[in-house]
Amino acid sequence: MTRRVAALVAPLLALVAFGCGGHRDDAFVTAARRLRPAVVLLSMKVPPEHKKDRYDDAYATAFVVASGPWGSDLLTAQHAIDGAWDLRITVSNRWSAPVRVAASNADLDVALLRTPRGNLPVIALGVAPDLQGDVGREVGLVGYPVPDEFYDEGLGLATSLGAGRLSSIRKDALEVTLPVVPGESGGPVFLTDTGEVIGLAESRFDDEPSIGFALPVDDLKKFLHRSDAGHGF
Repeated sequence: MTRRVAALVAPLLALVAFGCGGHRDDAFVTAARRLRPAVVLLSMKVPPEHKKDRYDDAYATAFVVASGPWGSDLLTAQHAIDGAWDLRITVSNRWSAPVRVAASNADLDVALLRTPRGNLPVIALGVAPDLQGDVGREVGLVGYPVPDEFYDEGLGLATSLGAGRLSSIRKDALEVTLPVVPGESGGPVFLTDTGEVIGLAESRFDDEPSIGFALPVDDLKKFLHRSDAGHGF
């Protein structure tokens, strides 16, 4: 091989090596970057643990599914807002806006929130007609785990990104190897290679926190079709 040919071939080989093994997680990174702007912190007041207190602060995650000049609609886990008041979202980790509960379903554990703040980034729900065939695929979760702990440590407000596997399709639930830390309930669960949102993070086992659960996307769509048909669902 002449020096000139070798000089041309070497960069090509480097590109092949880079593409095959250098950044195989690029799709995951791209998906997370696309989803993050539509994921918001949900804060609220809840009945106090100690009677001497007036209330406790509580947190969850929500994500925008419809938005326009009229305002925005978001999804979150219903159990996270049960009995709560003074609900607010923090958008882009900076801007605060009030929200109200527009609809909820305790059996599905999902709630639709509405805010007058409009023209926000939106997450499109995936299709996922047969998630049984996706068992074993890597999934991600964008959310706000224990945001008060980060505040107390002076670490600021930011979304966190987790990764695990879709480990089983259960009755009315996706089982994932994601812990679903308190505060992450209501966040979008997505396939890391395509970015397709396949569920809404709900909860985890107390005795085995590495096992988490999410509400399947088909249930989310049925709920939105009943509760938010005016915005295209």
